[in-house]
Amino acid sequence: MSVADGAFTDHFAAAAAAYARARPSYPAALYAAIDAVVPGHRLAWDCATGSGQAVAPLAARYADVVASDASAAQLSRLVRQPNVHPVLARAERVPLADATVDLVTVAQALHWFAGDPFYAEVRRVLRPGGAIAAWTYDLLRIAPALDRLIAHLYGDILAGCWPPARQAVERRYANLPWPFADSRTLRFEMRARWRCDDLLDYLASWSAVSVFRRRHDHDPLAPLAAALRAAWGDSGVREVCWPVTLKLAQVS
Repeated sequence: MSVADGAFTDHFAAAAAAYARARPSYPAALYAAIDAVVPGHRLAWDCATGSGQAVAPLAARYADVVASDASAAQLSRLVRQPNVHPVLARAERVPLADATVDLVTVAQALHWFAGDPFYAEVRRVLRPGGAIAAWTYDLLRIAPALDRLIAHLYGDILAGCWPPARQAVERRYANLPWPFADSRTLRFEMRARWRCDDLLDYLASWSAVSVFRRRHDHDPLAPLAAALRAAWGDSGVREVCWPVTLKLAQVS
């Protein structure tokens, strides 16, 4: 999703089902690093939760989790849990009381709304000593032949279909506003064991693929599918890896 001049654009509604099915899980080490700086575990706010890839680990750690998103289509895919409370809301305006939140998380979404209004909302809802954790992951890596095909899809076929905010992901959030003094940047790897069909599902969840389909009335993955399957080979399951960057800060 993105915000421009106050308007919300839902980049993921068309691929909400694919997103929920295909997106990978974040590494346990990432949550351990966050746990180390958060003093309380009463309430977490997962902002721009999407279909909730971060929700289950948070729900296991916090008494309650508010999972907000501006996309009703994405929220409809959220797996319901007793202590998870879905909320349709913009990142800059969430129905939470002042100084009630121990942790704000933003998984693969900060690039859509980083700016003063969001950070003011973070400061409003966090308890003293609470924390904000925002992370992003870039292009996956599998094997050289597959990586070249995926890079061709990403950078050539889908050129012009990615929103400008995607550049912040490519730069691993190094250029985003982040107005917190007590802050650190940590690196992790996200891994999954996939079959080729899992890869194709994941690529289909890219927002730029949906944009390409709308503009050109055909599927950009169709011409590549055979080449991807050939490069995948007969190994069945392969390990897939993404570099993950976490920005973590305590807010006094």
